Amino acid sequence: MPAIMSSTGPDHPTRDAGFGIYLHWPFCAAKCPYCDFNSHVRHAGVDEPRFLAAFRAEIAHTAARTSGRTVTSIFLGGGTPSLMQPATVAGLLDAVAEHWAVAPNAEVTLEANPSSVEAGRFHGYRAAGVNRVSLGIQALDDASLRTLGRLHDTAQALGAIALAQSAFARTSFDLIYARPGQTPDLWRAELSDALARAAEHLSLYQLTIEPGTPFHGLAAAGKLVTPDDEVGRALYDVTQELCAKAGLPAYEISNHARPGAESRHNLLYWRYGEYAGIGPGAHGRLVTGQGRVGTVTERSPEAWLARVKAEGHGIVETESLSAADQADEFLVMGLRLREGIDPDRYAALKGRPLNGNRIGMLIGDGLLERLPGGRIAATARGAPVLNALVAELAA
Repeated sequence: MPAIMSSTGPDHPTRDAGFGIYLHWPFCAAKCPYCDFNSHVRHAGVDEPRFLAAFRAEIAHTAARTSGRTVTSIFLGGGTPSLMQPATVAGLLDAVAEHWAVAPNAEVTLEANPSSVEAGRFHGYRAAGVNRVSLGIQALDDASLRTLGRLHDTAQALGAIALAQSAFARTSFDLIYARPGQTPDLWRAELSDALARAAEHLSLYQLTIEPGTPFHGLAAAGKLVTPDDEVGRALYDVTQELCAKAGLPAYEISNHARPGAESRHNLLYWRYGEYAGIGPGAHGRLVTGQGRVGTVTERSPEAWLARVKAEGHGIVETESLSAADQADEFLVMGLRLREGIDPDRYAALKGRPLNGNRIGMLIGDGLLERLPGGRIAATARGAPVLNALVAELAA
């Protein structure tokens, strides 16, 4: 049997990108109308000890496939992980530490919603080992929060930001823009307020209408109208301008941070590192003796529990990724970053280099630029048309 390769070993082109653990807690207090994530509402409550036991089993199964790794980041996402009791979070983090070495400076992020934030719970998360919190604020406007189906209001949002910053050295919060009726001037005022409160990191996403969501049905019926492409571009430009002036420039298409405060777990994704996806509906990318594989677990929480009980894990799909698959994923993810990609790593994955003529053409068009060390990156003009840029390079 072939030896298991390590993502940190000398034989993998993304060897220094790290090894992360993503833990998906799939439960929410309510389902937002724009959300297509794997999230579920359980009004009767959640049996946290039962789910914790299943998480522990899937962690053990995954660890057996990834020996020799050192965990550089852990991300508890959802769903709404801040609905968990601190003891459950502690149990999850203890299980990770039982099966892998964890770097002393590992980043441990927990997503939280303002409506589920309590001071005692936050201090409990910190005691459990969480050292970074990401808040789903989404808007600093009560009418917009109601439209987005959020359970909190602006006052709760501001209180949650202050509480998170008092409990954790590292915090972030999310906002959604290009909302119905939003103008560049309205967004400028709201974002200015947000930047005055942001400590080190902001995630700022343009609203997208995803198939299968209530918003998709409303948009199709003409009952939900979002800003057109021209206004959307103006909103994007305001975002880049204000964040740069505030000292939180974009390091990725939708993420802004003070230098050194970038989300290390998300950087691992964008640098095409290796990560284990644990929990209902989680996705992973692992390097095994058979090459790099993509994993997907059962989406339904109850079906995932049953599968873990029967098989020791909830994985329903394991896909071997070809050299072309890996190179394309590396390109798509890496060009989202302001730091861009190393073309030599693309060539190592693909088995052939990027087309130099195409690179030259895109540089000439002002969409791509060369950075020190030979890296290539999307320019400010290229970032808004990234999909077309990637398609041209990958052709």
